[in-house]
Amino acid sequence: MTYAEAIQFLYSLRLFGAKFGLENTFKLAELTGNPHHQLRFIHVAGTNGKGSTCAMLESVYRASGLRVGLFTSPHLVSFRERIQINRQYISESDVVRLVDELKPLCEGFAEGHQPTFFEAVTIMALRYFAEQKCDLVIWETGLGGRLDATNIVTPLASVITNIGIEHSEWLGDTVEKIATEKAGIIKPGVPAITSAAPGHGLETITAIARERHSPLTVVEAQQTHLPPLDALALPLHGPHQRLNAALAAATVRTLAGKIPVADSTLRAGLTNVDWPGRMHRIQTVSGQTILLDGAHNPDGAEALRVALQEEFPIAKPAIIFGVFRDKDSTSMCHSLAPLAGTILLTPVHSERSEDPSRLVQACREANPHAPIEVCQSLANALQKVAAAPFIVIAGSLYLVGEAMELLHLARLSESDEKGLNEWQPKR
Repeated sequence: MTYAEAIQFLYSLRLFGAKFGLENTFKLAELTGNPHHQLRFIHVAGTNGKGSTCAMLESVYRASGLRVGLFTSPHLVSFRERIQINRQYISESDVVRLVDELKPLCEGFAEGHQPTFFEAVTIMALRYFAEQKCDLVIWETGLGGRLDATNIVTPLASVITNIGIEHSEWLGDTVEKIATEKAGIIKPGVPAITSAAPGHGLETITAIARERHSPLTVVEAQQTHLPPLDALALPLHGPHQRLNAALAAATVRTLAGKIPVADSTLRAGLTNVDWPGRMHRIQTVSGQTILLDGAHNPDGAEALRVALQEEFPIAKPAIIFGVFRDKDSTSMCHSLAPLAGTILLTPVHSERSEDPSRLVQACREANPHAPIEVCQSLANALQKVAAAPFIVIAGSLYLVGEAMELLHLARLSESDEKGLNEWQPKR
């Protein structure tokens, strides 16, 4: 099997959609020797900020000398981003080997019950982390929490960033229902840490933690002004990232009895965190500033708006925006369009892309003065603003991944692996 053939097999699993439930994952785990029983986890769920919080936790524990596995999704460019150890991507040869081992197991399931892409990849990650003898795994949920494939583990701590309305068709149409799904990662007696706010899921999380006798730590915005964050320059910009950092710090302190981390190590880990595509700032040789941010839902767009106004209060950037059609794009346009000097709307390279022409009215309502242009592609949009001093590319992580390739910030793969992010839940 070649790497291209391994990727093609993973593509074939997308045909089975994204089923909610743990039966397949438990069965696959058992067939592969229950690798999760050999590992320690910090399990992270939430609507926004999961990846950034995971990256911060990974950076802190790696700085403390641990061998740290990191499992996240979606990937920006390469499938290998999803499975890392000490921030080194899993090798192509290891992907091939693990797929080759899993393929006959997946094909042994009864028709209609085959493992999905995410279920198979979850087990691949567990096998890899176990055989590589990771000291700790930072373990991000895929979708929701309660019935997400990652929820077969019992972690050292359950972390929930925040709760917002997203994926309502599958997680529920109220904050309370979505919070219930996210809080499904809380295990009996296992400490939980959250930065969810009152009126935005905190009450539901608190009730579930109490029911499961799980000590709950609530992180609030004012904690971003306390040590060590009060004197720390975070590489990830924006108030929302400082709250994610406070959440990571609270998690580290909660687990200090099991995994001691010195204050100096905590500071070093947070100071050196790297998480591409999230408030990711680039300075070109010509002096141009390009900011990439996967603000893929209304809360994310609002967080980007606050961060831009805080750091660039008088700038009027050229904003390149593309979004999925299942998002509340009107709210996102209303957050971002008023900041723009010019607005370029582009399709996302995905079958789920919103038609950019449908975004024009919302952008014009929010900013009647800025020129608005519909572009055929992101490459076309970048050509049109080649001379702009400040460009913001936002709306979808898929768009950010494509931008990283076009701007030569990521190695182009022989096959387009971004399509592996596509999924369609099946009940």
